[in-house]
Amino acid sequence: METKIPSSTLVNMPRLNDEQQIRQLDNLELLARQVVEGFITGLHQSPFHGFSVEFAEHRLYNNGESVKNIDWKLFARTDKLFIKQFEEETNLRCYLLLDTSSSMNFPDKGMNKLQFSVYAIASLMYLFKKQRDAFGLCLFSDKIDHISQARSTSAHLFYLYAQLEKAYNEPKVNSTTDITGVLHHVAEEIHKRSMIIIFSDMLENGYTEEKLNALFAAIQHLKYNKHEVVIFNVNDRQKELDFDFDNRPHHFIDMETGSELKVHPSKIREAYKANLDNYRHQLELKCAQYHIDLVDANIHDGYNHILKAYLVKRNSMI
Repeated sequence: METKIPSSTLVNMPRLNDEQQIRQLDNLELLARQVVEGFITGLHQSPFHGFSVEFAEHRLYNNGESVKNIDWKLFARTDKLFIKQFEEETNLRCYLLLDTSSSMNFPDKGMNKLQFSVYAIASLMYLFKKQRDAFGLCLFSDKIDHISQARSTSAHLFYLYAQLEKAYNEPKVNSTTDITGVLHHVAEEIHKRSMIIIFSDMLENGYTEEKLNALFAAIQHLKYNKHEVVIFNVNDRQKELDFDFDNRPHHFIDMETGSELKVHPSKIREAYKANLDNYRHQLELKCAQYHIDLVDANIHDGYNHILKAYLVKRNSMI
């Protein structure tokens, strides 16, 4: 049996019924709204505090502000002063970076890493829009394919949804990753302090300590420009991390390079996991050193932890 795998890892096919769980991407805005509104409802019903979960188009009036935008009708009903907020008002700038290299197409049946990331990013954008945060999108593999300005309008939201749908519907074949080069370019492009959110499996051919140091030099470039960085490390935990294979020979195909390997999983499981665990440990240490939020994003865990991680980071910035 042939199995296509992400670069720098060995993985197997998902359960067959996973494919039945995927919904058609015919209305990304509707799907994002369902995710976000379900998440908000869950926050209200839980004892979880500290998040800004009031997403009305008003904010409380602060003493000394101009009174021209006070909503007097709302004051008559609530006896509280609220300021009307408009489209151009934003609290934060956020840029979402999506890795579209071929390794993100794993697994090739069921929800894959790219599809999961598209849904997660669409949901975050919907949340940005409700909070009047400006947002932009960058699609990349070994180079930047698309980068937008950060805006908070409805037209901008649907324009970026169209870009996400295109990435979803046209996955790349035999495309490698150059996160380091992309981050240096982004650091030069984005001049105002922003939150940079990266969705990637963080897998690249031939990872060495030198490459890892180069990656974090690029992230330091972002930090030097006062940006806050969040990395969502997208993965299929069962196959990529736990190396959970059937006890039989497998034929693996690297999704980025096309190289092939025939092997029995039991013969390499221990060495594979040791190498991968060491790499992930180094990644965690570097992120902690540079005060970067590294979030494990298992594609089978849903989106709530993605939205929660963003809100935690947002609250620390405003």
